[in-house]
Amino acid sequence: MLRVTGHSPLDKSRIHRILIRFTNWVGDAVMALPALEALKENFPDSSITVVGRPWIIPLLENHPSVDRILPLKKNGRFPADFFEILRVAARIRRIGFDMAVLFQNAFEAALLVRLGGIGLRVGYNTDGRKFLLSHAIIRDKDLLGQHQVEYYLSILRAFGWEAKNRDPRLYAAPGDQESARSLLSGHDIQTGDFLVGLSPGAAFGPAKRWPVERFAEIGDRAVETWRAKILILGSKGEWDIGQRLKENMRHESLNLCGRTALGEVMALIDRCRLFLTNDSGLMHIASALDVPTVAVFGSTNPVTTGPRSRNAVVVRSRADCSPCLKPRCPSDFRCMLDIKADEVWHDMTTLKEKGS
Repeated sequence: MLRVTGHSPLDKSRIHRILIRFTNWVGDAVMALPALEALKENFPDSSITVVGRPWIIPLLENHPSVDRILPLKKNGRFPADFFEILRVAARIRRIGFDMAVLFQNAFEAALLVRLGGIGLRVGYNTDGRKFLLSHAIIRDKDLLGQHQVEYYLSILRAFGWEAKNRDPRLYAAPGDQESARSLLSGHDIQTGDFLVGLSPGAAFGPAKRWPVERFAEIGDRAVETWRAKILILGSKGEWDIGQRLKENMRHESLNLCGRTALGEVMALIDRCRLFLTNDSGLMHIASALDVPTVAVFGSTNPVTTGPRSRNAVVVRSRADCSPCLKPRCPSDFRCMLDIKADEVWHDMTTLKEKGS
């Protein structure tokens, strides 16, 4: 068990209102969901409020373990960000909470809940914030080698609370599902059509991106073999890469990168029969929706950030330089170029047959 430094034992019977400072990025937020569920199970009669950045809110607003969401609307500018922290801290103080659990590792998260007047403040001793925590969990090297799902569950385990190993689960909102149906119908894609989602982008850098031309080859095969309809999904910043994928395909596809909100993207992915993706936030969304997913890994490590689902398959080369965790390849990009379309197609076919 991880070591905890704290002023006093935590009495669960006196904790009724819990605040969670959630992680900032989509993939991390999905991987933190099992810890959120476990926390609710340990405190079934308590209310749980989540503080999070606006773009992760769609992941949480339809989740059964969440009672309230407080957006933190920072824009990366001083002093506006400082005043936003003060504003949210003041609201936290007015509501009143018995305990704060920090899934985010940053100093700012601990400062926020300290300014919010929460007496019990639980989190890892990262980013020089130990003195701001009432109960600091001492993070060790073994923990950093585990999957991120286990990383967040270990916050609970450090206190001896029940936190069973489980995969993330997401819940698309009915309104987003209706929006997705309407959007697809407007492009002559009906409920019974066989949808294949392609996600050629990835944040952090191009080292995480399998070549667009190979995504296009998979898309064309899906059209020719399964009469599939192809959806290209990603963020606003990935519109160009989505368009390059569309232009490289011989058959028609629909580029929706940046044209939908995250909740609608969740609903669109939920409609897919297969999903092909790089290591990205959408990869974690697809696997948490239990959509059959093939994830291509190059520079990053599937042991710590791979998709967590019985219906997910990781494809990676055995390049000796992988995982390097670098945003750009400093040499020949063989970790991605060694992965051929035939290998990916084989895994997609296997997943399709498994689900038939």
